[in-house]
Amino acid sequence: MAKADKAAAIAELTEKFRQSDAAVLTEYRGLTVAQLSQLRSSLREHATYVVVKNTLTMRAAADAGVTAFDGQLQGPSAIAFVTGEPVEAAKGLRDFAKANPLLVIKGGVLDGNTLTAADIDKLAALESRETLLSKFAGAMNASLSGAAALFQAPLSQTARVVEALRAKNEQEGPAAAPAPETDVAEGGDES
Repeated sequence: MAKADKAAAIAELTEKFRQSDAAVLTEYRGLTVAQLSQLRSSLREHATYVVVKNTLTMRAAADAGVTAFDGQLQGPSAIAFVTGEPVEAAKGLRDFAKANPLLVIKGGVLDGNTLTAADIDKLAALESRETLLSKFAGAMNASLSGAAALFQAPLSQTARVVEALRAKNEQEGPAAAPAPETDVAEGGDES
């Protein structure tokens, strides 16, 4: 590879690292071209899967400030540059690796934080962002409904008490006029 081609490849990889929300390093030793094409198409919505040269990738990662792959760039390597939903990309890689054990997930980086293969598996076990947001919205709606019922309870209790008093008054009929009060001390001396 000519020096100008290497510089262009490094610049392209550096840009991919900078533009990606996450990147997952894999080893694809033993996978066929057809299997790699299948993996690329399954990740297309959330990530770009690129076969990389290790030495060029080390330089590009260093230029981009990514240290997550230090010491891991050995053997045939490929990186999934995630620009979509990281959970969905992790699920796609995990599911493909289960069906094709020759794909080895080595590690990754998410928002500048280093991820191990176990971390990526945990990320894949999460529910999607949309599912989590809908569950959160449902919980908030339930909380608001509970609060509304709580605020309405004193009003409805007061209305029931007033209605009960009105019904009682109707049942008893009109109240007789109270007798005038007499003063005991009208002519007498109180001691």
